Amino acid sequence: MESIQAVKQRFEIIGNDPGLNRAIEKALQVAPTDISVLVTGESGVGKESIPKIIHAESHRKHNKYIAVNCGAIPEGTIDSELFGHEKGAFTGATKTRSGYFEEADGGTIFLDEVGELPLTTQVRLLRVLENGEFIKVGSSEVQKTNVRIVAATNVKMSEAIKKGKFREDLYYRLSTIEIHLPPLRERREDIHLLFRKFASDFGLKYKMPTVRLEEDARELLENNRWEGNIRQLRNVTEQISVLEKKRTIDKQTLRHYLPKDLNRLPAVVMNHEEQSNFSNEREILYKVLFDMKNDINDLKKLTATLLEKGSGKDVQRENRGLIKKIYGAEDPHSDFDNAELEILQLPDKKASEEEQHYPQKDPYHYAEEVEEEETLSLQEKEIELIKKALERSHGKRKAAAEELGISERTLYRKIKLYNL
Repeated sequence: MESIQAVKQRFEIIGNDPGLNRAIEKALQVAPTDISVLVTGESGVGKESIPKIIHAESHRKHNKYIAVNCGAIPEGTIDSELFGHEKGAFTGATKTRSGYFEEADGGTIFLDEVGELPLTTQVRLLRVLENGEFIKVGSSEVQKTNVRIVAATNVKMSEAIKKGKFREDLYYRLSTIEIHLPPLRERREDIHLLFRKFASDFGLKYKMPTVRLEEDARELLENNRWEGNIRQLRNVTEQISVLEKKRTIDKQTLRHYLPKDLNRLPAVVMNHEEQSNFSNEREILYKVLFDMKNDINDLKKLTATLLEKGSGKDVQRENRGLIKKIYGAEDPHSDFDNAELEILQLPDKKASEEEQHYPQKDPYHYAEEVEEEETLSLQEKEIELIKKALERSHGKRKAAAEELGISERTLYRKIKLYNL
């Protein structure tokens, strides 16, 4: 087994971080076996180096090594790419095709971004891991394969499992050994080493002198968070190497190539699920407030109508839709049409004007008298209206009920109550 330092030189891995060294050490220890390995870490940390080390140090090193980016293959063709297909299996399948698992028999397959696999493909992959069997798309024949699977992901698998996006049994089969690569911000001492390596490479590539950093620029470089990790650092180094005429870079020059929010005050950052929940709660609150505002406006409109015209059945009939909305009768379980509507009975405008010329009586006694008088007068009016409606409809209760704006059952009850 090669030493860690020898492996770094062979695969051009830069850095002396303990987390990085531990990851390489685990890769070397697991390489001689056929155990499945899951490499985890943020995007851009160099996860693709680990499966190469495992394959190169294994007994499969003389057979094929195939790397597959699962996130870059469309969902409709991923099964065909991995397991192959028979001629005529789908539109465009003009001939039989071997998949990666068939091609890599005896070797190693690296499944990058395995967390992006569709659930149906995850079931097929689980079968390969359990007994080495797979079936081509459009075939019923079971085939065998002997491959070593190394997978990688930047997705938090525990969250993906909770959301039902990744099978828990497949996760445990893939992660027999889990190797984690630390992000660049946790490898502060390695940042300048990587910059120097990239600067040297780009100097040779573009036939320019290698750029160097002043001390204050180096400090700024190491204190940056590097959300894009090694990939972002490489990109920044290439930009500086090509665009800057001066080959010694100071702090102010370097700052132009770093993210603009570097010096902003820290802010509270919510994860995707918290943002989604906050957004949903805010939308619900806005809807409740908007509905409440509409209800208040409708109530104002109805009150103004009652004050102006009185509170008889004619007003109820004219404003039937509005009353239904205010009293919640739009509920599908409501029996509004089969029940008598009870609304606040307001004194008419004329009575209100006459009361201003008389001393105010006791409020409770006055309220009782008004209620009794209104009840009697409304009852008489109601009997009169029912009689007229029945006369105009020639005794047809259904037509009379429609004209009065009440249900036929309510009209029948009124006829019986008033002995009409």
